[in-house]
Amino acid sequence: MSALQDVSDLPRETEDANLLKESLRIPERFEALYDRYFAEIHRYVAGRLGTQTADDLTAEIFLAAFHGRARFDAHRGVVRGWLYGIATNVVAQHRRSESRQLQTLRRTAAEDAVDAVDAGHEDLVARRLTAAGVQEQLASALGAIPDADRDVLVLLALAELSYEEIAQALDIPPGTVGSRLNRARKKLRAALGGVNPMFGGADG
Repeated sequence: MSALQDVSDLPRETEDANLLKESLRIPERFEALYDRYFAEIHRYVAGRLGTQTADDLTAEIFLAAFHGRARFDAHRGVVRGWLYGIATNVVAQHRRSESRQLQTLRRTAAEDAVDAVDAGHEDLVARRLTAAGVQEQLASALGAIPDADRDVLVLLALAELSYEEIAQALDIPPGTVGSRLNRARKKLRAALGGVNPMFGGADG
């Protein structure tokens, strides 16, 4: 049996570990792991953060894996699990950054005069919440919303994307953007004790 046949007959986990080890001497070997797992990791990140964000973060994940490949320990797990660990850390870092942005938005909303009467109701979510005197509950209320609905709300309120742009970012129909936004608004209202997150008052 040839050496090539020996390698091809190895279990995927062993082959992955060998490729990673070889990439320390021959960096091009890492491309095989990139090709093998990029789509899978991208789906994972997209499922948590949306397709548009995943495009950037997945490249960041593999760059981090490449630079940190010398620290991989085959005795502690397999390459696939290691990549998911890096992906989870990158997603968490993104979430923390997003949380800081939400806190900044809250402070800005508290300082702003109500000078955006021509803006759409959805664009004023955080501002209206502040006007209602419930700004301290905003972060926890948003955190309670499922990722899919929260992504739509945050893309609208923070990134100021249109329905069509959000649909493209999340790879969903524009109508789904509207339905997810409605769900998010209802859940915010419930989490905030009946305060209407669009208008800053209690529902009658």
